[in-house]
Amino acid sequence: MTRATQKDVARRAGVSRSTVSYVLNDQIDLKIPISDETRQRVMKAIAELGYEPDARAQSLRRGDTKIVAVILPVIQNPFFWQILSGISDALQDAGYSLHLVHHPLNEQQEANTIRELKRQRVDGFILLAAVKYLLPRLTDYLRKAGRPAVEITSTRAEFDHVVHGYSSGTRELMTHLLQLGHRRIGFVYGTAKEVQGHDRLLAYREMLQEAGIENHQKFEMHCGENLEDAYQAAYALLNRADRPTALLVINDMLAIAAMRAAGDLGLSIPSDVSVAGFDDIQFSNYILPRLTTVSGKAEESGRAAVRLLLNRFAEPELPQQVTTAEVQLIVRESTGPVPMPEKNE
Repeated sequence: MTRATQKDVARRAGVSRSTVSYVLNDQIDLKIPISDETRQRVMKAIAELGYEPDARAQSLRRGDTKIVAVILPVIQNPFFWQILSGISDALQDAGYSLHLVHHPLNEQQEANTIRELKRQRVDGFILLAAVKYLLPRLTDYLRKAGRPAVEITSTRAEFDHVVHGYSSGTRELMTHLLQLGHRRIGFVYGTAKEVQGHDRLLAYREMLQEAGIENHQKFEMHCGENLEDAYQAAYALLNRADRPTALLVINDMLAIAAMRAAGDLGLSIPSDVSVAGFDDIQFSNYILPRLTTVSGKAEESGRAAVRLLLNRFAEPELPQQVTTAEVQLIVRESTGPVPMPEKNE
């Protein structure tokens, strides 16, 4: 069966094709008004024929696409997919589609990313990483594209942005561990780029200094962003004679790898070592033991980014928009009191 066209609708309704177009686009301020009876006839013909407007043709007439490109640097971490879920839901509610672009932050892929963005016409961009983390050519393209962009970032940024920082949450988490008696607190810092988790790292260092703990960087372990990287880093830290009694891990996904390392060393969580992460991915509430974490309210951050973008579409001359995402410490089973001395020494 061939797809019905506007011409078919016009023939069935006994009107001109332009009249069908006016009715479809709800254009009522015309020199020659269309009667309610004619509108009803056109709508009846549309229903009978099962006619569906061509979205691409409509967007060309309007000058927009009703598509937003979302640039995602990391596909392995479920946290980003939770943000993406919030973005997708909010865009659908507003009548927009989502075009996902994976940009893995390496120079070999930069040209491919720019080529894909140029090929797919979009109304705007949402970046799940601050522009300062992107590569220079892609950053330059976004600045010159002439379309609104919103960033979800841990710090201030040049476009409209949602500040999704963990500094306050890290301080809450460190207070929690210090109150449990921990003094040897390690940090598995697994990132693709060194600056990506600075909000957490700097707060961690500050809290140790404020607590009067000397050699506060002694238990930092910097590593890559993959599960195996985190596993090896945690294993090395926990295999030391003066091992930490608690571990912060840059995100929940890598915290799960660190928990495995503890288990492989015969350590019990939290009686031998406490482990905590960031993001509150869904898995964190279902592993054994349940993971203490700092929630970044991922889906709400995605919805907030869409709100900023829609505001910019409606009022292009708005001053820069900034909104701050909520964070929340969620204490679960993976953190507990510092072990008795005989268990560590």
